[in-house]
Amino acid sequence: MVIGAGQAGLSASHHLKRLGIDHVVLDADAGPGGAWQHRWDSLTMLDVHGVADLPDAPAPGGSADRANVVIPSWFAEYEQHQRLPVVRPVQVDAVRNDPDDPALLRISSADRVWRSRTLVNATGTWSRPFIPRYPGQASFAGEQWHTADYPGREHLAGRRVVVVGGGASAIQFLGELAPVADTIWVTRRPPVWRTEGFSPEAGLDAVTAVAERVTQGLPPASVVSVTGLALRPQEAEAARLGAYERRPMFERIEPDGIRWADGRFEEVDVILWATGFRPAVAHLAPLHLRSPRGGISLEMPAHGGPQAATTAALDARVQLVGYGPSASTIGGNRAGRAAATAVRRYLRGARDESAGLIA
Repeated sequence: MVIGAGQAGLSASHHLKRLGIDHVVLDADAGPGGAWQHRWDSLTMLDVHGVADLPDAPAPGGSADRANVVIPSWFAEYEQHQRLPVVRPVQVDAVRNDPDDPALLRISSADRVWRSRTLVNATGTWSRPFIPRYPGQASFAGEQWHTADYPGREHLAGRRVVVVGGGASAIQFLGELAPVADTIWVTRRPPVWRTEGFSPEAGLDAVTAVAERVTQGLPPASVVSVTGLALRPQEAEAARLGAYERRPMFERIEPDGIRWADGRFEEVDVILWATGFRPAVAHLAPLHLRSPRGGISLEMPAHGGPQAATTAALDARVQLVGYGPSASTIGGNRAGRAAATAVRRYLRGARDESAGLIA
């Protein structure tokens, strides 16, 4: 069983099929595209931070076309051409041990149930936007938006916008908004800028650092928190306008604006929370995979590198792709292959050979 039909889920399905392992892919969305179909309209293929090829299918190139159209179309063609067994829409409610046979997993969705010997979880993060809580937040009379429902530059043009967050999305929003709106950038910590090129070695070091967290049972950190930030050519105008002069976090939110720690008040119209997402793994809670440190610990493999860390340390039946060190399009592909290999290894060693079950 695979849950999720984004890049990591499609990659895992491809490799499971290649290995001759019967499976089903359950996807919560009504159509193909994963999280990409929900991205904002102004995000073009020139703006995305890189999309990796799917196995045997080169990714679309850079263009002025909308990413939320191009990539879902590509995914749809891939599903059809590869004949991947995707079933949608299916919102998985819970995964637990089957009461009749604890060696099996019981995957439930409303009134439907599947039983499986293994699980590849590829649910990503998009469905779990994170917004921190600050005093007075509910009293704000202006608009509050998160990356997940960003309304676009036209909607925010001419307004005073606070962009909260120190990641790549915040940099991109500032680049888009600063030429047409009055922006303020705030982060909890000073941003770390990358002044040199990003070599493959540096990328491996960054992913390894993230992998070390999840193997220790800590919640995964974003790769950009390790790699640092860099401006692209399309953000040069915002930089010239001073949009990337960061301020420390405000102390509280008031109906008409924000109050700084020194007591000064700043009138604002909009708060844009570019504060990231959390892994969408609540449906796995009945399996008790979390460590006392708050994250799902993954086993570091002997071969394949940190992005091949997919097996849950507390349950070898469960593989997580697009989680921690594989939370990128490139990482999702590599993890998909590693997960399929781990599934085959588990099935070969499993004692239950009952007919009619799916992996």
